[in-house]
Formats: sequence, structure tokens, C-alpha cells
Amino acid sequence: MQAFSIPSDSMQNTLQRGDRVLVDKLTPWFGWEPERGDVIVFEDPGGWLGEGTGGSGGFGAAVQDVLSKIGLMPSSEEQDLIKRVIAVGGDTVECKENGPVLVNGLPLDESEYLYPGNTPCGDRPFGPITVPEGRLWVMGDHRQDSLDSRYHQNLPYQGTVSEDDVVGRAIVIAWPVSRWSTLSVPGGYDSLSSAAPAALGLAGALPLVLWRRRRLLRRLEQGEPQERAAAAEVAEADARG
Repeated sequence: MQAFSIPSDSMQNTLQRGDRVLVDKLTPWFGWEPERGDVIVFEDPGGWLGEGTGGSGGFGAAVQDVLSKIGLMPSSEEQDLIKRVIAVGGDTVECKENGPVLVNGLPLDESEYLYPGNTPCGDRPFGPITVPEGRLWVMGDHRQDSLDSRYHQNLPYQGTVSEDDVVGRAIVIAWPVSRWSTLSVPGGYDSLSSAAPAALGLAGALPLVLWRRRRLLRRLEQGEPQERAAAAEVAEADARG
């Protein structure tokens, strides 16, 4: 785990400026990959932040560097960002004016975390954009106050973030104590996960239905005159579409 400080309002109301979150940096070593809905910390992909201040130096900065390495304080370099994963590699994501965000053509229910009064894409409609494999489309929960993927489409890979730049997954708000809570994947992403299996099931059922229909026709054609006449009517209906 490592502690990170929230420096801005871009993830309100999920995260407030000054919150301390604990980030799981271990699971990526064991094959974890960011999923839709995860809140992640990632390094500046290049061009998202200005040049780092690098801290003021001296004893205080040295102490903070040591504590950041063991997870007790955020880094003094302030070159990490925190956003929510909206789409992963292979997804197509878009948002027309007034929303909603569409992922693979399906509307995303963001009511659980979207900042009150915000629209899903604010004044920055985008897409459709196909996210390259190994990259992520990320957005802040406070859409009208978040310089996220929408604002970096002029950069290589259209504003997506490489999974290699991901530091870890934010899993809990640790400070202040009054705001302690876990950061789980919102329920609005469940429909995106179940859509693909459902579509595959439909695709698999169609050949079975056609096979059963052909089998019935063969039986009718081999039966009595009335059954042969029925088969002819079925075949004629198929020909008409």
C-alpha cells in the first residue's frame, strides 16, 4: 500500500481535496489489470501536467521522500494523477452533448458517483474512440472540473493512458477518519460486463434454431402427402424471407 494525497477537486464527490487514499500497488505484480469503474493512480503520460516542482529540498523533503517509499506519505513530486477508468482496451467510448457516456454502444449509468449538477461529458463531447489494447480511457467524477482523457485527444493515442503508467488501484479513503470508506466498482458497470456474454449466447443460439428448422423440414418432406405440402409451404415462406 501507499498513501496518496488528493490535490484537486476533479474526483468530487467521491474524493475531496486533501483526502488521503490508500493505493494497492501489489496486485499489478500478480496479473491484475485495471477494470471499468476502478479508481486508479497513474503517472503523467506526458503533457497532462506541467513540469514538476520537485519539492523545496532540505530536511523536510528528504523525510517526505523516505516516508513516501514506505507508504506513510504521498510523494513530494506531485506527478501522479487519479481518475476513474471508463473504458479499457478494445472498448469503443463516446459521449454526445448532454450524454450519456456510451461504452460499446451501451449507456453507462453514472448516477452513483457523478458530481451533482454535472452532465456526463460536460462541455466536452467526444468520440467514438476505440481504446487501443493495453490502454485506458479515464475521466474524473467532477466532469466540469477534470482535465481528463477528453482534454488530451490531441496527444498520441487520443488521450488514453497506458496500463504501464498505472501505479495502482485506490481501494480506501484512509483520512480524514470521518470519511473512511472503500472505493469499489459502482453498480452501473455491471450491465457492461454482462452484455458481451448475452450477445454471445444469442449468436450461439441462432445456428441451433436453424439446424432444428432444417431437421423438421426433412422429416416433413419424407412423410405423408399432407406433411410434404406443409414442408413446401414452410420452404416457400423461407424463400420470401
